[in-house]
Amino acid sequence: MKRLLSTVAAGLVLGTPLYAQPHPLDGLTSDEYDSVVSILRDADVVSEETLFPLIELQEPPKAEVLAWDGDSQIARKALVHYTSTDGFGEAIVNITSGEVEESGLIDEQGQPMIMLTEFMGALQAALSDDRMIEALAKRDLTPDQTFCLPLTAGNFLTPEYEGNRLMKIPCYVVPEGSNFYAKPIEGLSATYDLSTNTITEVTDTGVVDVPEDPWGYTEEEIDARVGLRPETNRARLSREGETNVTFDGSELTWDIWKMRLRVDKRPGLVVSDIRADDQGTWRDIIYQAHLSEVFVPYMDPDENWYWRTYMDSGEYGFGLFLTPLTAGVDCPDYATFLPAVVNDDSGAAMEIPDAICIFERSKGDPAWRHFEVFAQSEDQFVPAEGRPHTELVVRTASEVGNYDYLIDYRFHQDGQMQIMVGATGLDAVKGVNSTSMSDDGAEADTDHGTLIAPNLVAANHDHYFNFRIDFDIDQPQNTFMTMDIVPAEVSDDSPRRSMWEVQENVPQSEAEASYQISAMKPRYFMMMNQDRKGYLDHTPGWMIHHGSIAYGPFDFANDPPFARNPWIENSVWNTVQKDNERYAGGSYAMQSDGSETLATYVEDDEPLPGQDVVTWFTAGFHHIPRMEDWPVMSTEWKQVHIMPHNFFAMNPAISLRK
Repeated sequence: MKRLLSTVAAGLVLGTPLYAQPHPLDGLTSDEYDSVVSILRDADVVSEETLFPLIELQEPPKAEVLAWDGDSQIARKALVHYTSTDGFGEAIVNITSGEVEESGLIDEQGQPMIMLTEFMGALQAALSDDRMIEALAKRDLTPDQTFCLPLTAGNFLTPEYEGNRLMKIPCYVVPEGSNFYAKPIEGLSATYDLSTNTITEVTDTGVVDVPEDPWGYTEEEIDARVGLRPETNRARLSREGETNVTFDGSELTWDIWKMRLRVDKRPGLVVSDIRADDQGTWRDIIYQAHLSEVFVPYMDPDENWYWRTYMDSGEYGFGLFLTPLTAGVDCPDYATFLPAVVNDDSGAAMEIPDAICIFERSKGDPAWRHFEVFAQSEDQFVPAEGRPHTELVVRTASEVGNYDYLIDYRFHQDGQMQIMVGATGLDAVKGVNSTSMSDDGAEADTDHGTLIAPNLVAANHDHYFNFRIDFDIDQPQNTFMTMDIVPAEVSDDSPRRSMWEVQENVPQSEAEASYQISAMKPRYFMMMNQDRKGYLDHTPGWMIHHGSIAYGPFDFANDPPFARNPWIENSVWNTVQKDNERYAGGSYAMQSDGSETLATYVEDDEPLPGQDVVTWFTAGFHHIPRMEDWPVMSTEWKQVHIMPHNFFAMNPAISLRK
């Protein structure tokens, strides 16, 4: 494996400042994490026992970042969530001056992300609780044979959630091989209150047969089960010579693209300052793009399942659960691998090796081609004119429970961008007594899922991924509009009776600018710079061409999980940019009550045209499980597709070399 991790690229994430003044949007360094905790302790805000769910860059106001000249000092600050005897606190720490600028208890209707310490405490409490031990004994199991998985419990707006911090804990038989989820101990779960460190309830709805098959998925385990396919000559991606990617601090340059990268604990990869080279001029496109929230509600009303309505980013953290990427599997052998640094529970810097991979690739497709039949003659064959297509991929992978989520930012030589989500990992499975669909109880067992293996049902569920995309087309002040494909008026004497035309609609306020997407109502979403005359006097813009979407028959008013996540009702939202509106699920997702979400951001209904507008896009899909998902799911990709619209004078890929 060849790693092309330069010392400059190492400084991007590892935290060794390699330049006097970091860019204002650079992530915190290892030294800065240490400084944050020291400053808080010196100010007597925290003690040696304090834990830290979150420490991350407190971005300077956008106006200050845009005005920065590259040399002047902008104070480096951190946003901190910390534990206290009275609950959770929030602080703003000025690392540059060594001061705590703000500190106080969190009074929002929600709590910070879960901590690894809390996971371990909940697991140990479940396996030492007498009620759990007794329930396991009914199943001929002991705590030593049991693996428990503490999970966020959501918020169902009932008294048990008031003032508490709850986890639900299902359990599994300790695996014989690689699969930790193959043998669920169904009908049994515990409720753990993290605020009191106690098991408050044990739910036992009856003994269910424990699956016997370990369902391992390593190469050795699969070879023993069904044998491996014959050896073949493997097709591989390759690149001649050294990488075409260069780094200057956190800034990445490739082909016509520039951007800045960092990792935050909650959203994971944050991509800022995305620009494109337009005939020698670097033009602004996107100020910042990042994952905003993930919502995964399961569709089984069983007492041990109904609460599984996870907000994976805000409750767990896509940055915290970044996993090392493997060369030759997750990324090509020649990729550049970078570590990420987030804080651990004590506030110290925690390095995740190989958390980001960056690579160029050709998929064997043409960027463009044309074969001209009229150029041919009896004496001369003229081949098609075309150019090979190459793209840049910036990839991370976060494992949240049983799922693995790949997040890609892909940049094309023709100016298009894709934000891609690849969902893989393992289905969440439920133990049942049925071993085939011919069994008497199979119909009832599969009311809310699919029998994917003997004694295992995978429950129906959804995945929603919201991305916050702050377009700045040449400047922050842009106008959002839709281009709707509508029936065209044709004259009575026209031989054509049905045609379509493009109708441009500019919403005047935030409340007007949220949309569902339907193939029956084709529509493109456009951000434009109306203050600039582009080529041929067009108004330059970028559009979200399409994306992967899903809707369901949800009750957003009365069903608490959906009242907490009303942003999934529409795939597209638009808001006037505010520095503190970063997450569709609100600032605090853990046990949030829906009082702060993307839907509340638009309640003041601010005017949109000519403002600094942020677009929020939700890519989603329904998952009806199938046997082919087991024991590990194939990667399913969903996308947000972004493309230029009259921004360039011509196809940017026209200048590619053969």
